[in-house]
Amino acid sequence: MKITSTADIHRYSPPPYGITENNLKKLHETGLFEKSDSSREFDSRVKHIFYNKNCKVQFFMTWISHASSFGEREFFALESLFKTNPTSCLIILSSSMDSTKGDKILKPLISRGFRVHAITPDLWDLFNKTPAENWLNDIMNGNKNPGEIPLAQNLSNLIRLAVLYKYGGVYLDTDFIILKDFSSLRNTIGAQSIDVNGKWTRLNNAVLVFDKNHPLIYKFIEEFALSFDGNIWGYNGPYLVSRVVDRVAKTREFNFTILPPMAFYPVDWTRISGFFIRYNDPVGAEWVEAKIRHLERVTYGVHLWNRESSRFKIEEGSIIGRLISYHCVICRKGLDAL
Repeated sequence: MKITSTADIHRYSPPPYGITENNLKKLHETGLFEKSDSSREFDSRVKHIFYNKNCKVQFFMTWISHASSFGEREFFALESLFKTNPTSCLIILSSSMDSTKGDKILKPLISRGFRVHAITPDLWDLFNKTPAENWLNDIMNGNKNPGEIPLAQNLSNLIRLAVLYKYGGVYLDTDFIILKDFSSLRNTIGAQSIDVNGKWTRLNNAVLVFDKNHPLIYKFIEEFALSFDGNIWGYNGPYLVSRVVDRVAKTREFNFTILPPMAFYPVDWTRISGFFIRYNDPVGAEWVEAKIRHLERVTYGVHLWNRESSRFKIEEGSIIGRLISYHCVICRKGLDAL
């Protein structure tokens, strides 16, 4: 039986396995599981934006949280995107941002002519005729345990795949500083780490650049549905793309490129704190200058590892502080507000 809203779950007694009252509340709070006027217009709104507005690049982000938690650092990710990709379009897949509150947040960019739109996704339409459809039905029917990892995180992992498969374009996490134009990239994924021989050891899904209906994206969706584990952090995200690429790379049947860590992940999450610090000694200051020159030359975007870095203050003169000053378009807040 197909369940099309969280309200349908209440018809079952006892409650389906894995859907606790707390999980049910969290499902409802995402605003993504119920059909609404906004979600019913999802496909037509996306096509109107991408097909009628001459977008140089089609960007997507997801935001499965309250609009009030979309902060200055997330907003700066949008600023830096449009600084280097001013004629591109960005769709934020979010029910909370597709609101009066969200409109207010995005207005400073929209009023300057940048094409950014928050749209409530229709998961049933988005996952239709892909393996994601069965996964969603199993979650809603209680036939699959959503696990202990917040479902919003795993939904984001799946939504990014589904939207790229259906429309093509670029998916980005919201904790990036974008440094370059993305229009030259096609069918690309970034390595998070490499070994001493330059072979990748871990890929990441914080940036995905793929054509519509690309077979590798379908393989990612298939893997998500078949091997989903909601209890291991990263299993359905970075670990998933690493598993699948490791398998399919041996077949040579897929057309895609793996870029080195400097493209999107120039600093590991264990060392990201160094990018937030101001160095007052000559050696440290020289390192900052050299690092910024290198980043501006070879890096498309700096992943900030927000899960780790959100607690760090951005110091004046730090690498992150300098990049923010170079890549803002509104520059409305000082570093203390970020």
